[in-house]
Amino acid sequence: MLENINERRKISKKLVLVMEECSHIIKQGVNEYHNYTYATAEDVLVKVNKSLTKNRIASIVIPCLQSFKEVQNLKGNTEHLATVQVKIELIDSESGESVKFVGIGSGQDMGDKAVMKAQTAAIKYAYMMSLCIATGDDPEADSNTDRFTEKRKEMKVRNNEKHLICVQCRAEITEKVAKYSFEKYGKKLCIKCQRLGAVA
Repeated sequence: MLENINERRKISKKLVLVMEECSHIIKQGVNEYHNYTYATAEDVLVKVNKSLTKNRIASIVIPCLQSFKEVQNLKGNTEHLATVQVKIELIDSESGESVKFVGIGSGQDMGDKAVMKAQTAAIKYAYMMSLCIATGDDPEADSNTDRFTEKRKEMKVRNNEKHLICVQCRAEITEKVAKYSFEKYGKKLCIKCQRLGAVA
């Protein structure tokens, strides 16, 4: 019985070593279109595989296509969108003990690569999350989303502000211009109409 418990502890000890060896992956991929760096699937898989084999742990990946559909991209072109779930089993070659985990990923492509992109993303993120691999990326710290939210707030504030209109030509005017013209001419005028009024 004690031998069984010791055997079961082998894989957990080995996984701790794998997690230490793979604790951080340097981002070497560059997305030039959106101007950001990322950890490529190859970077993750090379590092994880090296550590797993060093610690005598086998890895079996079984992909399963969850969905496949056509979608329109922002330019109006039709693309394929695939979602893949992967089941990964890590097996200790010495004790036979194993652990299983699941990952899910999506991929979009105009050609025939949507499924492969989804599968690659699923494997990459399954390993990264299960082995606590850090890259410095945080989906919750998306500055683009934050900027978009801030712009929406600004637009909402602007929409709630009083729109001041020149009584002469119906042009939009600032509060400062409206105040000045009201004090000088007794009505809200744009700068152009104030000049015309001064000339007339």
